[in-house]
Amino acid sequence: MRVLAAMSGGVDSAVAAARAVEAGHEVVGVHLALSANPGTLRTGSRGCCSKEDAGDARRAADVLGIPFYVWDFADRFKEDVIDDFVAAYAAGETPNPCLRCNEKIKFSALADRAVALGFDAVVTGHYARLEDGVLRRAVDADKDQSYVLAVLTAEQLSRAMFPVGDTPKPLIRQEAAERGLAVANKPDSHDICFIPSGDTQAFLGAKIGIRPGALLDADGTKLGDHKGVHEFTIGQRKGLGLPGPAADGKPRYVTDIDPDSGTVRVGSAQDLEVWTVRADRAVWTSGETPAGPIDCVAQVRAHGGIAPAVAEADGAGLVVRLREPLTGVARGQAVVLYRPDAVAGDQVIGSGTISGTEREPHSYATELASEAAQ
Repeated sequence: MRVLAAMSGGVDSAVAAARAVEAGHEVVGVHLALSANPGTLRTGSRGCCSKEDAGDARRAADVLGIPFYVWDFADRFKEDVIDDFVAAYAAGETPNPCLRCNEKIKFSALADRAVALGFDAVVTGHYARLEDGVLRRAVDADKDQSYVLAVLTAEQLSRAMFPVGDTPKPLIRQEAAERGLAVANKPDSHDICFIPSGDTQAFLGAKIGIRPGALLDADGTKLGDHKGVHEFTIGQRKGLGLPGPAADGKPRYVTDIDPDSGTVRVGSAQDLEVWTVRADRAVWTSGETPAGPIDCVAQVRAHGGIAPAVAEADGAGLVVRLREPLTGVARGQAVVLYRPDAVAGDQVIGSGTISGTEREPHSYATELASEAAQ
């Protein structure tokens, strides 16, 4: 096939491109310029898409002997990822920018241009597997990125290739060194790529400004003031600006955020438990919407928040009724559904963007408790 390799300048995408070349594909490398003013250098593992990253990607392409280009996607990235990120926080949500980048940039804007130019697929260094069109978790559980890829449609997955998902990360670095790729020991990027300082609150504060509101206890008692709902996320424990724990000595957590009134409620760990998750923007990776309720395993964060569940389509969204309660479930994150069985439990069924939660147990929870009692 004729494939376009998205090369970030890191080790994973370099090895992914190398494996595509080795498989006999006609490969062209492309680096996405996502910042209008990229920094010259990265600071350790913070940030990405710098001039240094572009240079590293070009050198990797030279070693592989493939053509290489830099495509300017800065305007599209700002609109679809950065502006979306800021707007979501202003609305009291906790977005995952990697989800939107995959959905809107790498597998929409990039893939669309690739197809228009005659390419058959886009190759990336994501840690996930594709088998017969089915998206599955990576072999390396610690690096698995199937969660942030679950927003992709069946059509987008049909034009994707994830060559490194079957290999643990240490072996990818070893392979890169053996191939003579200088990025073999380059640090992984962490945090949010467009906030290289790592100070998300400062970034959001500069974009949104001060919007004061009240911090309320579970019973509505005012505990203090804050500078804006963008400083908080559901489940947050530290940085609340409170003098100490609750009267019972137990820690307090953010349990609810109301962007309209500007109030932020705090409560106990038990107050965080939810039994039902509602989501919009549903994506079923098979391309077909289930006709009724399906057993699954639901994941509500990129690294954790997993419980058995029953999910079903609800118009353009979905409703997920958990068989065990989860905590720290924030609007704006994704809920990703996996197959529930031991053999194929790493298969992605679908996803949605969390729009709300409910705390009351439901019939599926009662059924599970009865089964356990028997």
